[in-house]
Amino acid sequence: MIKKSQRLKRTQTIAIAFLTIAGIVNYLDRSTLSIANHSVAQELHLNASQMGLLLSAFSLAYAFAQLPVGAMLDRFGSRVMLGLGMLVWSLAQVTGGFIQTLNHFLAARVVLGIAEAPLFPAGAKVIHEWFAVRERGAPTGTFVSSSTIAPMIAPPLLTMLMLAFGWRPMFVIMGVLGVLVSIGWYVVYRNRDQVTLTAEETAWLEDGATEAPKKSALSFAEWRMLLKQRNTWGMIFGFMGVIYMVWLYLTWLPGYLEKERHISIAHTGWLVAIPYVFGTIGMASSGFISDYLLKRGMAPIRSRKWPLCVGLIGAAAFTVPAAYTPSTALAITYVSVAMFFVNMSSGAAWALVSVAAPRHLVASLGSMQNFGGYFGGSFAPVITGIVVDQTHSFVNALLISAAVAFAAAFVYLFVVREVAPEGERQAVATQLT
Repeated sequence: MIKKSQRLKRTQTIAIAFLTIAGIVNYLDRSTLSIANHSVAQELHLNASQMGLLLSAFSLAYAFAQLPVGAMLDRFGSRVMLGLGMLVWSLAQVTGGFIQTLNHFLAARVVLGIAEAPLFPAGAKVIHEWFAVRERGAPTGTFVSSSTIAPMIAPPLLTMLMLAFGWRPMFVIMGVLGVLVSIGWYVVYRNRDQVTLTAEETAWLEDGATEAPKKSALSFAEWRMLLKQRNTWGMIFGFMGVIYMVWLYLTWLPGYLEKERHISIAHTGWLVAIPYVFGTIGMASSGFISDYLLKRGMAPIRSRKWPLCVGLIGAAAFTVPAAYTPSTALAITYVSVAMFFVNMSSGAAWALVSVAAPRHLVASLGSMQNFGGYFGGSFAPVITGIVVDQTHSFVNALLISAAVAFAAAFVYLFVVREVAPEGERQAVATQLT
């Protein structure tokens, strides 16, 4: 019986630990503007629509950067691309602490978005390289849970920094932290093709194969062929519904509690953390649920698709009463359950990437999915800001989010279908010849 070597266990632990830390820093940096929303708006004299534009500048740049960054990851590897990305986004974060105008702030957020683009496709690639298919769900859930752990700790942590030093030093402190993590990643991590594996280690990772598969460099034709796959488009459009709701809550939840529920900034910091506790549980559980369903005999893609659909429908179902309840306590409760479900679907979406493409195309597929998600999600801050300016309420904005999530569930249900990773590889190869 093949056993996992101690070196492989150590490599896996280091990879997931660094990815999770990088993800936490990533989302802390994204959260700084949300936490400083009111202070920035006052100092720069911005209305809700202008703040929505500023909040969306990051996500639009992030979305369009996904397409080239996936191909670059598959060609140059995660060590260089993620390390460089972390360094640049951290410097952009530092710059945000010195801006004086809306246009300067927009530019800093655009650079932040472009530089943060490699993180999640790189994570999918790292997990595909260093984990066997039967064990990818749990590490995926652990890594992507950083996207809820950070927003959970961001409100009290960043609010404390902002109240103690001001919002500008808060930006600088978080940027310096990112620079240190980027250096650590580059020094410690190695791509799989940079390590000489034993036959037993290869057999573990390849589910019984004793020789490593032939390495194939990514070609433009293969990258383009992904866009002709039905599953690719199902994942692109489906992820729009996931990220629309995630981005709505990430960018506007503190403002919602201040404007709609009339809660002070100091108290908002702690209340915002509550829904993200539930979001973290939902995100982490997604991988274990997927692995459990796979072990029970469910096909790989289906074991990821069902948690996705259930999560999106649950998120929509609990966002609707959150919009209408007059009780702040009930609103926090409904939002917390919605966050559990939408983040369960987000984790399952990234677990889906790891089984839906061959190894040398995983980052490209992940980047295409992320492009769709953040292109659709980038409309959430803008639409929400316009709705709030026009209606002086968040009710319609929350209902729009619920409708988008519900529609996305049906996209995953009816468009994404079961295709084995090797089958995907053969289909691409056949169409290229």
